[in-house]
Amino acid sequence: MAWFRKDRRPRTSQRERLEIPADVWDKCEECGHVDVKEKFERGFGVCPNCGHHRRIDAAQYIALLTDEGTWSPMDQGLRSVDALGFESYEDRLAAAVKKAGPEEAVRTGAATLEGEPIFLGVMDFKFMGGSMGSVVGEKIVRLGRRALAERGPLIIVSASGGARMQEGVLSLMQLAKTSVVVAELREAGLPFISVLTNPTTGGVSASYAFQGDVIIAEPGAVIGFAGARVIKQTIGQDLPEGFQTAEFLLERGMLDAVVPRGRLAPTCAQLVRLLLRRPCIEGERAS
Repeated sequence: MAWFRKDRRPRTSQRERLEIPADVWDKCEECGHVDVKEKFERGFGVCPNCGHHRRIDAAQYIALLTDEGTWSPMDQGLRSVDALGFESYEDRLAAAVKKAGPEEAVRTGAATLEGEPIFLGVMDFKFMGGSMGSVVGEKIVRLGRRALAERGPLIIVSASGGARMQEGVLSLMQLAKTSVVVAELREAGLPFISVLTNPTTGGVSASYAFQGDVIIAEPGAVIGFAGARVIKQTIGQDLPEGFQTAEFLLERGMLDAVVPRGRLAPTCAQLVRLLLRRPCIEGERAS
C-alpha cells in the first residue's frame, strides 16, 4: 500500500528573512504616523501624513534657503564670555558648544537664493534654546550692516526662547541694538524678511523678529512674548484655543502669511524680487 503512504520530506523555506535596521523608521510626535525616515528628511522635518513641522537646526535652514555651494559664513569666531560671573554659565556654554557647535545661537552669512544675493541669519535652538546674548545681537547687527554696505536684502529665521538670562542687562541691550540696524535698513529702503519658527518668544519677538517688512511664520509655530501659563496666571482668565500659534496670530493681523516649509524658499525669493522691484520669474504671478 505504498501508494497511499506519504513521504514526509523536510521542507526548506523559500523566504529570506529581511533584517530592517531600527533607525530606518521615524515617527511623527504629533499624529503618531510611522514612515521611512528618509521621507521626513526629504521634507525638512515635515510629517508626510499630517504636515506637522518639527524643529530643525540652523544647518538645515541654511541648506533650504540658499543655492547649493553659495553659502559664505560670517563672524564664526565670535564667542560668549561670562562678563557677569554668572554661576555655572561657562559650563552651560561648553555644553552648548558640544551639542550645537561653536557658532553660538545664530549663524550668519551671505549666499544666493534662486540667484538673488541675500544676507541670511538663522538661529539655532539647540544652542541654549536660541537665547539672544551679546554675541547673537552683535552677529545680527554685523549682518545687517553688511547688507547695508552691499545694498542687499536681509532674511532672519528666528527660533528662540528670548533674551539670555545669564548675561542680564547685556542681553536686554541687544533688543535695542538689533532694532537700530533694522531701522537703518528701512531708511535705506532695503528689505528685511522675518521668518518665525517654533518657538519665537521673549526678547526676540519683542525686537527685530516683529519689525520685518514682511513677517511670515511656519504652520503651528508658537509665537509670543511671555508664556501662555504666565499670561493665564497674570490675568486670571482662560486663554483662547490655539493662543500664540501662527494661525491664531495670522487671523488677528500680526503676521503677513503662514508658509509651509516646502514653500519657504520660493516664497522668500519671490518676496525679495518684489521688495527690490525686480521682475518675477515666469509662473510666480500665478502662485
